[in-house]
Amino acid sequence: MLLYLARRFLNYLVLLFIAISLVYMLAATQLDPRSLYEMRNPPIDPAAIESSLTSFNLNDKTPVLERYWIWLTGVLGSWDWGRSPFGEFVNDEIGTRAWVSLRLVTIGSLLGITIGVALGAWTATRQYSVSDRMITLGSLVVISTPILVIAVVLQILAVKFNQSTGTQFFEFLGETGRRGDSALSPLWDRLQHLLLPTITLTVGGVASYSRIQRNLMLDTLGADYVRTARAKGLRQNVALRRHALRTALIPTGTYFAFTIATLVLGATFTELVYGWHGMGIYFVQALQGQDVNGSVAVAAFGGVCVLVGAMLSDVLVAALDPRVRVS
Repeated sequence: MLLYLARRFLNYLVLLFIAISLVYMLAATQLDPRSLYEMRNPPIDPAAIESSLTSFNLNDKTPVLERYWIWLTGVLGSWDWGRSPFGEFVNDEIGTRAWVSLRLVTIGSLLGITIGVALGAWTATRQYSVSDRMITLGSLVVISTPILVIAVVLQILAVKFNQSTGTQFFEFLGETGRRGDSALSPLWDRLQHLLLPTITLTVGGVASYSRIQRNLMLDTLGADYVRTARAKGLRQNVALRRHALRTALIPTGTYFAFTIATLVLGATFTELVYGWHGMGIYFVQALQGQDVNGSVAVAAFGGVCVLVGAMLSDVLVAALDPRVRVS
């Protein structure tokens, strides 16, 4: 099993290097940092523009392969991901915003998949019942509603709750706000600001994963090995848990693992509504600001998330499927 995982890791590592290199080539040829200087008013001296672009390794007059080599040696040699067109260090931005995004999406994502899988498996065993139809209807409504709308509606409900109770239980703008004098006040303040974004992400995750898990569970409920387990005397709940659910979890785990990058970088609307300055917002700002190095760094971060998700998927499949361990 360890040899299998090691081979998979090396394959993913090679693919990650190729993908990041291609992203750099695309960003370096399509983004135009020079335009940011040329649009300045009053105009900047052309010699100063050339000097700034060259010092930041963003000069489009330098061959792209030469720029790529300078960038690559900087990353591999000193972990320097370069600078923005106006000199900000990309490392500082990524180091701050990556943790913001991870704090934002981790709890909501884990709750979304856990509750969604449990709910989907439960409704599959009650196919076409009233509870199954009600949960299906609610899930479809949530899936059809943009996450931006869900976030705004939750904010409105939170404000009404605060007004009706005369408290400030829900704090949802930014990561932190007002703090008390006790030692636990900073922790409580962060939890308050994290609560509503977590509910937003959890609701969407539960709706999506419950539908996926329900369909997968229905496919396994009628499988021969499940009927054989029941015929041998296993109780229904044991047969469902050990055989049907275990098999149905394999594609769900694979799907979740490969959506980690989407979860981290795709929470742009959630970050925007709740005032969190994470990777999603930074990626949009980097593209708008013609930031070659920033865009590549965000893409690389997403690639690392995919690599981690792929490895988690392989570990999960190996743990759930004995055929993988034996082979």
